[in-house]
Order: sequence, then structure tokens, then C-alpha cells
Amino acid sequence: MKPEEIKDNEEKEMNTNAANEAANEAAGADCQKQDGKTSAADDMAEKAEAADSKASKGEAAKESKDPLDIALGEIEELKTKMLYMQAEFDNYRKRVMKEKADLILGGGEKTITAILPVIDDMERAMADNSDDPAAIKEGMKLIYQKFIKTLEGLGVKKIDTDDADFNVDYHEAIAQVPGMGDDKSGKVIDCVQTGYTLNDKVIRFAKVAVGV
Repeated sequence: MKPEEIKDNEEKEMNTNAANEAANEAAGADCQKQDGKTSAADDMAEKAEAADSKASKGEAAKESKDPLDIALGEIEELKTKMLYMQAEFDNYRKRVMKEKADLILGGGEKTITAILPVIDDMERAMADNSDDPAAIKEGMKLIYQKFIKTLEGLGVKKIDTDDADFNVDYHEAIAQVPGMGDDKSGKVIDCVQTGYTLNDKVIRFAKVAVGV
């Protein structure tokens, strides 16, 4: 064999070996990629299996819980809520009672404070040594008018009976007066006792005589 042929054979052999090594390296890289994909898929499968296992255990725990324990827990919760509501209602009741008592006491105080000036006038009138009947009568009239005005300031008003139609909502008939004519029939003829309202509510009916 000639030297040139030997040299050509050696170069061909070297090229073949290089090509084989490159092919082997490429095949190894593909195997590594395939192994990586397989490992990731395996990890996902394991995680999914673990989640399913955990959910199954939770459902099993719920199913295995005693219904009596569940009922007792609900009863305890309802009992706690009831105690809270009872305490709140008790506090509300006490607060309303206190406000009502304060309102009653405050209303009484307001009434007495308003009447005190009238009492002062009456004391001054009694201390007067005048013997003039007209002056005494005039003084009593002024005190009376002041007292009526004070009552009106407190919401107390007289029930009107002057030539008024008889009204069972305000009047109490204690007598009937016949022969008064058609124009006086069903009307108040005389007021025997004055009636009063407090904030438009009747606190005493007017006792009247009614014409028939």
C-alpha cells in the first residue's frame, strides 16, 4: 500500500471517529432532556397524589366525626349567643328604667318650679292687711290668671264649654235640661266642673248640663 493511501485511510478513520463521538454526545444530551422532562412530570404527579391524599384524609376525618360532638358544639355556640343577648337586653331594660325615672323626676321638678312664683304671689296676698274687698278680689283674679298661664306653659289647657256642642270625648253629662229650644238641643248649657287636657290628652272631663 502506498504511503498516500495509508494517510488517506488514517484521515478517514479520524473523521469517522469524530462523527461517532458527536453523535454519541447528541444522543446523551437528548437522553438528559428526556430524563429532565420525566422527572418534572413525576414531581407533578407526586404533588397531585399528595393533595388528593390530604383531601381524602380531611373528608374521612369529617365523616368520622361523631354527630353528637357536632350537635353539642352547636348547642354551646347557641348558648353563648343567648347569654350575650340576655345580657344586652338586661342592660337595655335597666337603661330604659333609669331614663323613665329621670324623666318623671325631671317633669315633677319642672312643674313645681313653674308653680312656685304663683305660691309667692299668694303668700304676698295673704300678708296684705288691706280691708278693701275690691282690691282683694282683684288680687285673687290676677293670681288666678297667672296660675292659668303657668299651667298653659306646662301643656295644661281648659276644655271649652261656652256654647259648645256636647262631645263625649271631652264632656261628661251629669244633667239634662229640657225645654231649652231646638237651638240649644245637644249643646252645653252649664259647666259644673271645668275639665282639662294635658298635651291634648284629657286628664279630667268637663262635667256639664246638656240641653234636650
